[in-house]
Amino acid sequence: MTGVPVTSVRETAVRTLRAAAAATGRLVGGLGTASRALGVLLLSAVAAVTAPAGIGLLLAPLALRALHALARRERERLARRGVDIVPPDPPPVRLRSALADPTTRRELRWLVRHGTLGLLLGLLGLLLPLCAVRDTTFPLWWWLVPETTTTSVGVGTAHTWLDAVAAMLLGVGWTAILLGLGPGMARLQAAPARRLLAAGPGTDLSLRVAELTATRAAALDAHATELRRIERSLHDGAQNRLVSVTVLLGAARRMAARDPAGADELLERAQSAAEQALAELRSVARGILPPVLADRGLAGALSGLAADCGVPCRVEADVPERCAASVEATAYFVVAEALTNIARHSGAERASVTVRARGGRLRLRIEDDGRGGADEEGGSGLTGIRRRVAALDGTLRLTSPPGGPTLLEADLPCGG
Repeated sequence: MTGVPVTSVRETAVRTLRAAAAATGRLVGGLGTASRALGVLLLSAVAAVTAPAGIGLLLAPLALRALHALARRERERLARRGVDIVPPDPPPVRLRSALADPTTRRELRWLVRHGTLGLLLGLLGLLLPLCAVRDTTFPLWWWLVPETTTTSVGVGTAHTWLDAVAAMLLGVGWTAILLGLGPGMARLQAAPARRLLAAGPGTDLSLRVAELTATRAAALDAHATELRRIERSLHDGAQNRLVSVTVLLGAARRMAARDPAGADELLERAQSAAEQALAELRSVARGILPPVLADRGLAGALSGLAADCGVPCRVEADVPERCAASVEATAYFVVAEALTNIARHSGAERASVTVRARGGRLRLRIEDDGRGGADEEGGSGLTGIRRRVAALDGTLRLTSPPGGPTLLEADLPCGG
């Protein structure tokens, strides 16, 4: 008689445990957005009920912004869990347009389902493991606490070991439910987002594909431009300096015997050229990935840029966690280029830099009180900024009316 291989049983058990653990993580993660969804749902209901009295008209824009922000956060959460959701076009922000917008209506339907069924499933994902651990281990500690409730659901009191074993069997049942139904519960919780937070059936996905293709092409173009810049910097700067050092050292070696004073002068010139070459190499290295980011973090690096700016600049940074190195380097480049433009072209008296990391996004805001009129076609480096931001699937917005002020906003994914 052929038995089942022990290895296959072990692998099956490990896969089941991992699937249940992953499902529990997804359910508990969904509980966070589901509780917020319930709050936004209640706010929307209050706005709808009080609209005839005029109060709802004041609450509706707040509820609308909260809805869009929460939907975006849910897409990002599911994306981190491996669920790809093609986002729709940005919904309108005006109340009248939003009420007729299909994307907003789909988000409202998701809000109702996630704030009710999603919340219930999230609570089950949180409570089932606790109940399973509590009841399964009950025989180990029940005798230490007199008059202890037998089960986690609050039924009965343990008086004998038989009562304790009955509680343990209930804990085994909770565990079986978690192992068997946990993955299905997680899929059920995420199903409304898959259907309702993705681009609608009427959306032309070819436009999104074309946009992503253009973004990738811009990323490759920006990468090639950066390589050419580094090559020119090395060739025209450090390489020429090092050639001069070699020539001067050779001439000094030949003159050392017959003209020591002239050889010393050549050695001084060679040392000066070597120092300049070293400075240029350091400048190139800072352009690739500024070491100040690794030493001081993004907030400290931006404070250093503000301190070196020719215009008084205030920095406000709220970045609780580190972002990907590529994202921090891009943010540093955006601020450095923007502050350079402000100092050279704006005629501003003050500037400010605000950076915040929230919900998996890094948002930059650079503002000055200068003359305005900034134009990407004017060769001010804004095209390079836009390409760098687009390379990370970020967005860039420039507002610079004639007479000022100028506002540059960048939105980057923290993960890069």
